Amino acid sequence: MSDWSYSVSVRSLCEFTAKRGSLDRRFTPSATALEGQAGQMAVLARRSPGYETELPLEAVHGNLRVRGRADGYEADVNRLEEIKTIRGPVEAIPDNRRALHWAQLQTYGALIAADRGLSELELALVYVDADTQNETVLREKVTASELQAAFELRCRQFEAWARQEAEHRKARDADLSALPFPKGELRPGQRLLAEAVYRVAANGRCLLAQAPTGIGKTLGTLYPLLRAMPLQQLDKIGYMTCKGTGRITALEALHALREHTPTKSLRVLTLVAKEQACEHPTKACHGDACPLANGFYDKLPAARAEAVQTAWLDPTAQRRIALQHDVCPYYLGQELLRWADVVVGDVHHAFDPYGQLYGLSQAQGWKLALLVDEAHNLIDRARDMYSVSLSLARVREVIAEAPASLRPPLRRLAKELATLSRRQQGDYQALDTVPDALAEALQRVNIALGEHVQNHPLDVGAMLQFYFEVLGLQRLLDRFDAHSICDLQRSAAPGDPKPALDAPRNLSLLEDDDEDDPNDGRDVLLSVRNVVPGHFLKERFEGLSSVTLFSATLGPPDYQRQLLGMPEDTAWIDVPAPFPPEHLTVQVAHRLSTRYEHRNASLDALVDLLAQQFTEHPGNYLAFFSSFDYLDKASARLAQRHPQVTLWNQSRAMGDAARRAFLDRFVEGGRGIGFAVLGGAFAEGVDLPGTRLIGAFIATLGLPPVSPLQDQVRERLDTLFGADHGYADLVPGMQKVVQAAGRVLRSVDDRGWVWLLDKRYARPEVRALLPGWWQL
Repeated sequence: MSDWSYSVSVRSLCEFTAKRGSLDRRFTPSATALEGQAGQMAVLARRSPGYETELPLEAVHGNLRVRGRADGYEADVNRLEEIKTIRGPVEAIPDNRRALHWAQLQTYGALIAADRGLSELELALVYVDADTQNETVLREKVTASELQAAFELRCRQFEAWARQEAEHRKARDADLSALPFPKGELRPGQRLLAEAVYRVAANGRCLLAQAPTGIGKTLGTLYPLLRAMPLQQLDKIGYMTCKGTGRITALEALHALREHTPTKSLRVLTLVAKEQACEHPTKACHGDACPLANGFYDKLPAARAEAVQTAWLDPTAQRRIALQHDVCPYYLGQELLRWADVVVGDVHHAFDPYGQLYGLSQAQGWKLALLVDEAHNLIDRARDMYSVSLSLARVREVIAEAPASLRPPLRRLAKELATLSRRQQGDYQALDTVPDALAEALQRVNIALGEHVQNHPLDVGAMLQFYFEVLGLQRLLDRFDAHSICDLQRSAAPGDPKPALDAPRNLSLLEDDDEDDPNDGRDVLLSVRNVVPGHFLKERFEGLSSVTLFSATLGPPDYQRQLLGMPEDTAWIDVPAPFPPEHLTVQVAHRLSTRYEHRNASLDALVDLLAQQFTEHPGNYLAFFSSFDYLDKASARLAQRHPQVTLWNQSRAMGDAARRAFLDRFVEGGRGIGFAVLGGAFAEGVDLPGTRLIGAFIATLGLPPVSPLQDQVRERLDTLFGADHGYADLVPGMQKVVQAAGRVLRSVDDRGWVWLLDKRYARPEVRALLPGWWQL
């Protein structure tokens, strides 16, 4: 392959050729991308008017094209700057990391010297403190010939790998250009989905795809995107899942697709959580503490070479290769992100503030396309990523373990939290802002903990974990706005009367008012709760080549677009169900009310309906209830009034074995009713085809419990998007209902029943959110 060419970023070239020595994660948590931008802006504000920023630079050496953007150049003094935002003192930066920073700056120096005909250049490595924005500047003067010689050496060191990668890309694209569908013909609905995914990939747009169970969504999204990969010159595809079971399905589909390629060159990487991959969880990620961190970058080339030849990089393969080369499996997986074609992992890798997949794609300039499975969960998952809480009990717990030097600022933080709690009116209070005294105490704790973490790099105990927590709180408070709610919750002491936040309230007609709210000790909880994650995710959707979100329950499309911050031109497709409508009998209990205040009175009628359906059409059923309390009462009443009906219950805190035992009772031709919680483990992602499950009962509308917090969420969403959308309660509630009902028909041959146990299901605004093919 003499005519090969390969384009590489300055960052990638330097990381490949200049990283040496051991892992050293002392700078975790590092500055975020936003903090990096703020640091750069602070530096730029201090420079002269003629200061040039974000200079695009490029050079060709042999078959290599090296490109990048230099941070800043000041022509008056002939100085090129590389700006790095850091935490902690400059002296604590590990030598191998500082060497990498110099390598990047020197490479940019070679490019600008060649571009502008400079004979020499002053290089300035500018470190900006993320908290204070103070600068520390390291300078050196270098001749253009010295810079060029260093640049050419790096290119020669990278050339063999670049040739290999160019050959891999050519083979991969050839394989994918002729990729056949592994199951012959696409199903009708599957074809519609595949065509929509291909179109948005070709046009660089986003897609919301509502597609029912049974059409083959995983293959229907992966296949077209893989076919689009060569034509659209995509660097990577990310298959992101909201639940762990989705990764298994994705890997099965990818394996089937890969087996239909001539060279099987497609590299598939499964991203593994650090807690699952770590071999030495009690040791710091530092060469002096962990044997798999010691000399990591020196051993990495051999491990990396074996990994890319292996290509199918599931967790087992990653661990085998890592331990064979005496390196950390988790950080080997992070390094292999750069060289994989398809990445399978949890959604946090793409949407979390520290998501490695998204962060690297932006830094490296990759064309990255995402598929997000079970995407109806993404709003709640993203809310969690941008929410954080801190309790007074947690602060006191840390004080007890803290060294003497940390106790004064921690005690001050505890005092301010307690003071705020004493001033609080009632057990719940939304805050417009955090009082200055508390904000100052939190900032002092962050500074003190930051210094402690820097000075004790091998400490992986309570102080490091608490630093993550309070730093996360500080960052969200710094960006606090209408997209989030800041509040204070105070719990009651054991034996106290039930707090006022659960007292009877003037409820709207569409509220279920469930409660599972244990009070296990007096405490105060300060929280920043994200309500509209789109504020944080908007730039992510804009920065990706294309994104497809798919699920059986995504509607209405504006709900996802607005809350996730998706582009206005996001496409929408509602794929028709593959099931004949007559295969599913959907009935509404028109005389039944399952609202909270009516439940005791309607319980006999509810369980009688269950027993009647079971008698007329015997088989296996799932009965869904909105809380464990309601579930337990209904189960006990059914057992009392109809003891001939076999039943079994989901219990609180079920482990894997108990969950399997629950599902194992749904056997072919069986007869019984399994009681489960709506929105819980058995309400989605459960596949019980044929006669293993013939029907479902769904009590209530799945609405969230009434509480002062829920009132705040509703008020905020109504203010932002209008009061008639139901974004706070009805829409997410009905998504749970449709997900639960989706357990019944799993193939085109299945037949079954769904009972909607509340007269409110007959209302137009409720029926509008149910599948159009249901015959009510």
